[in-house]
Amino acid sequence: MKYYYLIIPFTVLFAISACTGDYRPKSVGGIDEVIVVMDSTQWNSETALALNETFGREIVTLPAYENAYRLIFRDFTTNQQLETIKEFKNVIFAAPIDEDSNTGSFIRALLSSDVEQRIRNEESFAFPLTDQWVRDQWALILTSTDDETLADLIRNSEDSLVDHLLEREFERRKEEVFRRGEQTTISDQLWENHGWKVRVQHDYVQTVDTTNVVVFRRYLPDNDRWKWAWWKDDVTDIDFLNEDWINATRDSLMEIYIRGEREESYITTEYRRPVLTNEMDLDSRLIGFETLGTWRMTNDFMGGPFVNFTYYDPATERLFMVEYGQFAPSVNKRRFVRQFQAMGRTFESDSTWTGNGADVLSE
Repeated sequence: MKYYYLIIPFTVLFAISACTGDYRPKSVGGIDEVIVVMDSTQWNSETALALNETFGREIVTLPAYENAYRLIFRDFTTNQQLETIKEFKNVIFAAPIDEDSNTGSFIRALLSSDVEQRIRNEESFAFPLTDQWVRDQWALILTSTDDETLADLIRNSEDSLVDHLLEREFERRKEEVFRRGEQTTISDQLWENHGWKVRVQHDYVQTVDTTNVVVFRRYLPDNDRWKWAWWKDDVTDIDFLNEDWINATRDSLMEIYIRGEREESYITTEYRRPVLTNEMDLDSRLIGFETLGTWRMTNDFMGGPFVNFTYYDPATERLFMVEYGQFAPSVNKRRFVRQFQAMGRTFESDSTWTGNGADVLSE
């Protein structure tokens, strides 16, 4: 028996919310969980495999195996089960457009005839929904003409699909990090004294403050975290700025400022594992690069993940680095790396800065 649903047009729902305020319940479930709604007979299909290869892919820049997202496959046979599914934070509905299943029927009921025709013409296949059924919700409809075609479309659009959810996660992680408070005084001092700032979590402690380097540490016995920043003035062009330069500069700075307890021990990059640098898609005047990988301690058996941000402000001709690292042997790293990525994205540069900072990297 198939179940059919009364669908209110999305524009009507949004208009109601805008006029009256959104008093619906907040979504449930973990930030790193994705509920994948498919007919149970399709959980071993090509589409399911493609979803595992994209949203469930390995994060290769972590010290141990962890998935980008934990996928939980669900089916429904009653309206109540569907209503429960619609409460979750991250939800994907996936089925071929003509699939004879409850999921297929639900997807067809959501789509207009024009959109359905675009799907049959293989012009569209992915339809994101924001806060559709509850607050703070990310939902995605995936559909195409058949299982293999849909799987190919998912694989070919891997980065854009996963990045869409990742950007939503960064906003959630910022809320998670700063809900207990933040040190706005430190951010204000960075802005006033150095012409840049990032948001600072409530319990980081500053350990280094020089003319062009600052270091902060957030120490817990089982989860030691730190961040450092370096900047340089009068950088008239950035033709030299590439992955090799970023990592060489990082390593030279950490040899000076991020040292271990043993003599001659310091943090450096673990190049035997993947180290990935990507240019950031910033909606601002800044140019940014994000580098993710693993660090190791020289002359010691220690290591962990890092996230580095390299920003250039053409208006002031200033170059910046902000890096976050962690040592937590018994803790899963994914959550904290995502927090680092979210915090580093709060970086701002003062476009009116005229101060004189240090312009030479100490060797």
